[in-house]
Amino acid sequence: MAKQTKALIAALKHSLKAQGKTYADVAKGLGLSEASVKRLFSTQQLSLSRLDEICQLIGIEISDLVKLMEERAGRIERLTVEQEREIANDLTLLLITVCVLNRWSLDDILRVHQLDQHTCIQKLARLDRLQIIDLLPKNRIKLKVATNFNWIENGPIQQFFQQRIAAEYFSTRFQGEDECLLVLNGMLSKSSNQAFQRRMQRLAREFEEFNREDVALELDQRHGATVIIAIRGWRYGLFKNGS
Repeated sequence: MAKQTKALIAALKHSLKAQGKTYADVAKGLGLSEASVKRLFSTQQLSLSRLDEICQLIGIEISDLVKLMEERAGRIERLTVEQEREIANDLTLLLITVCVLNRWSLDDILRVHQLDQHTCIQKLARLDRLQIIDLLPKNRIKLKVATNFNWIENGPIQQFFQQRIAAEYFSTRFQGEDECLLVLNGMLSKSSNQAFQRRMQRLAREFEEFNREDVALELDQRHGATVIIAIRGWRYGLFKNGS
């Protein structure tokens, strides 16, 4: 954790420098003395609220700072089209990729999916070559992707899920305690639509935060969840010729 704190503060210093901000500027914005600000940075005793205040001074979110930290650490945010295509064309590799992105260990994968261990290790080695993981001694898995890692928009992986899984996803009545389906219809201005999309992005970040927090739980306490959040200009086919 100390190493991550150091890297986060280094990213914050980089952001301040990039915007020409000094400790004196930060001190003025926070209502503190310059000496106090220097002490906060040197002792790495920045609280989350104080960190948020400094981020607001330079017009960024803490999530932006985390993204910068990971970029500086060499973590990848997305694959190339060719890399995604390689994964999408191998169902077993895709399954294992989804597992490791959810922080599963090799033992978890073998126990739940009953895969051949040799085959599984071969697939993990491929993910190592793709820079998604580091395959460590004793087949331990270290995830290398950034927290905001995502598949390419309309890329091979998204196309695979749209073509192969969409029908299965909506084949339930969404009445289980772990299910929910909301279908909303209305008329929004362009600004309201864009504001709603920003809230959708915040909700997506909350989902990722819950996902990261729950990594500490045992695997049998976590259950697969897939969320689809969408908004588009659309009228039901029945009304397409109407006003």
